[in-house]
Amino acid sequence: MLRALIQSVTPHVLRFLCAGFFLSTGSHAALGVPLSLSNTPYRYTVLDQDLSAALQEFGNNMNLRVNISAEVKGRIRGNMPDLPPREFLDRLANLYGLQWYYDGLVLYVSAAKEAQTRMLVLTSIRFDAFKGALDKLEISDDRYVVRPAPGNGLVLISGPPRFTALVEQTFNGLVAEAQAQTHVPETPPRESVLTLFRGSSTMVVRDGLPEAAYSSDVPQQDAVGGKPEPRQK
Repeated sequence: MLRALIQSVTPHVLRFLCAGFFLSTGSHAALGVPLSLSNTPYRYTVLDQDLSAALQEFGNNMNLRVNISAEVKGRIRGNMPDLPPREFLDRLANLYGLQWYYDGLVLYVSAAKEAQTRMLVLTSIRFDAFKGALDKLEISDDRYVVRPAPGNGLVLISGPPRFTALVEQTFNGLVAEAQAQTHVPETPPRESVLTLFRGSSTMVVRDGLPEAAYSSDVPQQDAVGGKPEPRQK
């Protein structure tokens, strides 16, 4: 079984694996969240084992949470060649028609036939901003497609279900943010009202413009903003 995977791992490497951090080999396509493992060779003893069980045990030995699709089917028969863990995973994917994607927390393994293709319409955001967000969030994966159509109005995405789901969630979030910024209601300016009392006349000035004038038979002293006081006898 795959328990032989970790027999030759040094304690120093094990500490890194348990923390979820993997040493980059620099020999694979750039991934959003790296799943590059050490080049140290391991021995794999796999004799007539269910493919899903082998992948699950691989995850256990590598201290990885693994989500395996129900469409992943088949059996592994015979010994596997001595390969580093990443190459072992890629070999299984090539032999059995699988795709895998690591989102930083879980390793998702699905059948290649489950790959999804979507066309996204760029309305309130530009492709550069969209692609930049995918890169910063470490969602981008060079193995899978995020490509603008001519005219920069459409984006084609294609890949395993977990990858396309994260890409669509990022796209929807950016669109919602852009729409919220364009629909922020402006606070109406406060109305300025001034009442001028001059002798027996009263004038209302609204926002700097005279609005109405009133006269009174009772003479008043000049005042601003107040009411005329009755004259004392």
